[in-house]
Amino acid sequence: MRDPRVTGQARLLVRYCLRARSRQTIGVAGASAAEPLIAAVYEELLRAGAFPVVTMLPTGAEEAFFRCARPHHFDALTPYQQAHARTVDAMIHIQAAANTRALSGVRPDKQARLARATAPLRNVLGAKPYVITIFPTAAFAQDAEMSLGEFEDMVFAAMFADQPDPAAAWRALRARQQRLIARLAGAKDVRIVGAGTDLTFSLRGRRFINSDGRRNMPSGEVFSAPVEDSAEGAIEFDFPACHAGRAIESVRLVFRRGVVVEAGAARNEPFLRAMLKTDAGASRLGEFGIGTNPRLRRFTRNILLDEKIGGTIHLALGRAYPEAGGLNRSAIHWDLIKDLRRGGAVYVDGRPFQRDGRLVCG
Repeated sequence: MRDPRVTGQARLLVRYCLRARSRQTIGVAGASAAEPLIAAVYEELLRAGAFPVVTMLPTGAEEAFFRCARPHHFDALTPYQQAHARTVDAMIHIQAAANTRALSGVRPDKQARLARATAPLRNVLGAKPYVITIFPTAAFAQDAEMSLGEFEDMVFAAMFADQPDPAAAWRALRARQQRLIARLAGAKDVRIVGAGTDLTFSLRGRRFINSDGRRNMPSGEVFSAPVEDSAEGAIEFDFPACHAGRAIESVRLVFRRGVVVEAGAARNEPFLRAMLKTDAGASRLGEFGIGTNPRLRRFTRNILLDEKIGGTIHLALGRAYPEAGGLNRSAIHWDLIKDLRRGGAVYVDGRPFQRDGRLVCG
């Protein structure tokens, strides 16, 4: 019997996030571990009158690709890939790992090369309606140091799937975040201070975006795009940066004129350095975000969840969001989290905005 919360998640993705319409062609992509949710989404799309197009990768497919692929697989896009990106009206991407470390042995340069080759697909699909979500698996729960049941409860609570009307709860969060954005309107300069951290950057001419569950589910953040050449200073990130099957621990970055000039990590530093060399934009900031989801409190090693933790901020290396006014272009977008609940502050235009993870009134 299907968990009713999965049915509720599918309805939320189709009806609230994408607002699917009759005769739209909507792609659904995920691993086979997400089959219960994929099946529920498929049914809900049909009820909405849409045409679902499902791509479901078997367990181990990504690992097999990096093990068996020939050189041209890392450099060329097939006509099918291009046609799919061009013709779908919207996409639902479902994270569901059976093994979150399956790619830990893959050479970083191969991952960077594939990211560069597939960047045009992400650009096309990113301009269309899409939503990224998560299906709880034992591997995700293990990373979070939780039982599967505990992890499921946390994920579905973060989606407000335990509420009588989840969409109404998301609309209420959107209103709260809009008030936060109103406080940030016209912000010019940001300074982040904390353990090993004193970093400044400019937001002049940039906008804050209300992430209200339409593109990430769960969500709960407001974000903008730093001016590309403005970052100055150093920052140490409290949580491991989990990316492409690796955990990069104790990341420290030093910026000069917007570019990373020093980079270090206690673990997987070579991978960090390889990702910074992906392209010219990979060593610049593409995003500054503030987590607001009150139901996310624990670090899980899953960035979709962790960047939404209330009391944290995150910075992303690489691709910026044009809707925020960002101009940085890159094949990567890599979020790194600073936990200000442990002591730290954000200053906006010289005035305290957030201290010890709490908003400063005024």
